[in-house]
Amino acid sequence: MRERLNATSEQIIGAAIDVHRALGPGLLESAYEACLSLEFSERGLNAERQKPLPLIYRGVTVDCANRLDFVVNGEVIVELKSVEKLSHVHLAQMVSYLRISGLPLGLLLNFKVKWLLDEGVKRVVNDCPDR
Repeated sequence: MRERLNATSEQIIGAAIDVHRALGPGLLESAYEACLSLEFSERGLNAERQKPLPLIYRGVTVDCANRLDFVVNGEVIVELKSVEKLSHVHLAQMVSYLRISGLPLGLLLNFKVKWLLDEGVKRVVNDCPDR
C-alpha cells in the first residue's frame, strides 16, 4: 500500500508542478483546481472533484457541507490553497479530513509560492486510519 500511495502522490505532485509552471503563482484556487482536474485525467488518475465529506456525529450523519477539493484514486485527499504561507490551521483541517474520511494520505498544495516543490507541498499521513 505504501508504494502505491507514494506512486500516486508523485503523480499528483508532478501534475501540480506542471500546472504551477504553466500558470504561475497567485491565482484563485479555482483556476488551479480546474487545470489540475485536466492534468489528473490525462495521467489516468481517478480524481473526484469537490467530493462531499459527510460527518457522523453520535451515529447521525450531519450535513455540514464539508467538501474535499479532490480525492484521488479513492485514497489521497488533495487540498488546494493559494495563500502566502500554509498555516497550522491548514494542517489541522487536513488532519481532521483524514480522520473523518479514514483515508490514509493527504496532500496540501499551496500555489501562491515561487517554487511549488520547495515551499508549496505538505504531505500528511493519517496516523489512525479506519480502513
